[in-house]
Amino acid sequence: MDDMQLFIIFCMELTGTVAFAASGAMVGIRRGMDIFGVCVLGVVTAVGGGMTRDVILGTVPGALLDPVYVMVAVCTALSVFFILYYKKTFLQGKIGIFYEKTMFVMDTAGLGIFTVIGVITGIRSGYLENTFLLTFLGTLTGVGGGLLRDMMAGVPPYIFVKHVYACASVAGAISCVWIYRAFGQIPAMIIASALVILIRTLAAHYRWNLPHIRL
Repeated sequence: MDDMQLFIIFCMELTGTVAFAASGAMVGIRRGMDIFGVCVLGVVTAVGGGMTRDVILGTVPGALLDPVYVMVAVCTALSVFFILYYKKTFLQGKIGIFYEKTMFVMDTAGLGIFTVIGVITGIRSGYLENTFLLTFLGTLTGVGGGLLRDMMAGVPPYIFVKHVYACASVAGAISCVWIYRAFGQIPAMIIASALVILIRTLAAHYRWNLPHIRL
């Protein structure tokens, strides 16, 4: 059972890594960065939130101990870069629309996955009873990479201006903590991830946004 849980978590982490690395690479390309900058942005987006979480917990970041996630992020960023380098019109027309929809699905899935991974990491570090800390760790893991990406790219952080991105992560993190205490790890991860994906999808479809002021 423990091996199965670890395998499920590993697959979820890889899925989230690919999704976030691709989004980071696209931001770098649109900002006119070279291949190195695109790779850095891809890696930061994919593992930045998790590394920050590990530092807060006082441990060596897992991405440095197990570089498979960094390698996957680099390969993903390079793939996006070379596809667009050799065929700049690749994302135009129907293919472009399909790509945008695919990236939205993967980014949404990555947000849910990394949110629950952050919570589970905090629980394994011995903080099961600290709901606030676990929620913070889950949200940080989910949105931290994207926040660092946007800051490095010099654009307004996505989580502050678009839909209820961070709020979906907060809701998922809180639900993950509660469900974990009642039913265990796997139900908590599956249900909480699904909740994040549901909120994010509804927010995008109905264009839900938090109140803001336009001067």
